[in-house]
Amino acid sequence: MKRFLLIGAMVFSASSVFADQAVVESASARASGGTWTFDVTIRHPDTGWDHYADGWAVLAPDGTQLGYRKLLHPHENEQPFTRSLSGVVVPEGVTSVQIRAHDSVHGWSDKTYSLSLK
Repeated sequence: MKRFLLIGAMVFSASSVFADQAVVESASARASGGTWTFDVTIRHPDTGWDHYADGWAVLAPDGTQLGYRKLLHPHENEQPFTRSLSGVVVPEGVTSVQIRAHDSVHGWSDKTYSLSLK
């Protein structure tokens, strides 16, 4: 019985850690003058300065970071929230990107959001 409880506690603990990661819910992109602007919507249970979504990145398919948006404050009362990043140079031939959120406790999210560039 003790072994079952320990395993159950470990599973619950691990799932709650992943549940607190920042998640990209949606994203869009538009090209203008040789660069791209990305609008990204993130959800995260921000609790204040000790734990909040603090950024997101646009990644090429090979993992190269093309752009980074630093988030300067918690969004406890604005969930989900959308922020933009302009001036991102996307190399010729790249037809899709991955967007990955970051939070101040867990670092980079385990999940990425795939976005086709048309």
